[in-house]
Amino acid sequence: MQLSSRIKSVTPSATLAVTARARQMKAEGIDVVSFGAGEPDFDTPEFIKAAAKAALDAGDTKYTPKCGAELKVAIVEKLRRENGLDLKPENVLVTFGGKQALFNAFQVLLNPGDKVLMPVPYWVSYPEQVKLAGGECIFIPTGPERNFKITAEDIAANAGQAKIILINSPCNPTGATYTPEELKDIAEAVLKTDLVVFTDEIYEKFLYGDTRFVSFASLDERLIERTLTFNGLAKTFSMTGWRIGWIAGPAEVIKAMAALGSHQTSSPAGFIQAGALAAYTDPAAAESIKTMRKEFEKRGRHMHRRLNAIEGVSCTEPTGAFYCFPDVSAHFGRTFGETKVNGSMDFAGVCLEQAKVAMVPGIAFGEDRCVRLSFAASLEQIDKGIDRLEEMLKQT
Repeated sequence: MQLSSRIKSVTPSATLAVTARARQMKAEGIDVVSFGAGEPDFDTPEFIKAAAKAALDAGDTKYTPKCGAELKVAIVEKLRRENGLDLKPENVLVTFGGKQALFNAFQVLLNPGDKVLMPVPYWVSYPEQVKLAGGECIFIPTGPERNFKITAEDIAANAGQAKIILINSPCNPTGATYTPEELKDIAEAVLKTDLVVFTDEIYEKFLYGDTRFVSFASLDERLIERTLTFNGLAKTFSMTGWRIGWIAGPAEVIKAMAALGSHQTSSPAGFIQAGALAAYTDPAAAESIKTMRKEFEKRGRHMHRRLNAIEGVSCTEPTGAFYCFPDVSAHFGRTFGETKVNGSMDFAGVCLEQAKVAMVPGIAFGEDRCVRLSFAASLEQIDKGIDRLEEMLKQT
């Protein structure tokens, strides 16, 4: 059977591949420390699970013809209260995770050959989704020497070729965040162009130190009709397996995405929406978020210090999300066991097979000098894994 050319062009997610291999090794009885997963290690808060259970007990197991009407209202209120955005329910669409929201937005906005400005490093699925929509990426390199951030000058230099720019702050995989002032400069540059902005804000609640979050669309009222804001509950409420996210933006785009979704997946299950509704309306939510954020900040600072103490490893301090993205290229060219390390894929491979530490190669994110380590793990596991990594890299 002949596969389509578009599916042949897609590269499978390296993050899922690393997680799968680590799980396989664990199933074989091998003691693996995994820094690969992009999800909180906390359980979903009890009040959210209770709301979903109550909906199930009430028989909420059928199709959801209202397309999340009650949840949309709660999201609109959340955006007004927390993000400074005055929108209406018709500006919001509830989706099967943030990933589907992004995928469908690219599908309804991109024509074959349209270009997307893509800062590097990027989340692994961004360029694959662009390709599946027939678009092309214009990659804008950043790197640790620029704290993994683009500038207004980057936009001015590339905007004439593109239809969309994608911004992710806090960022997966780097843990970098843009300051409000940096975002204002980018916004001013965008407003001098015809660019549509995709802003992925799913890590908005995980900010560390003096870092402040601001929604891109709130920076200037002219951006409201130019910006699609992507978010969800996976990270903030440790609901990765629930598969529920959302997008906020111009009504005509939301309507088009809803039309696409009607032939694709329809709406997320009603009992899952009930859990999401509780997440955005229950007073217990704030304390739940605070607990996770505080713990991630402590872990991130610890992992950052430990990594920078290893010879040949350089790591910028994460100010958001729950990832460290160290530069390990000083170890390229070395041989560990029978494997010569020529890039991040080799580096991650020897770490997993020899040190029994799982991480994601930076090449999956477009930056081959680095690897991604998630600090969604206990301090004990972080020390155990870094100890193993340090011992392996001491080999002569």
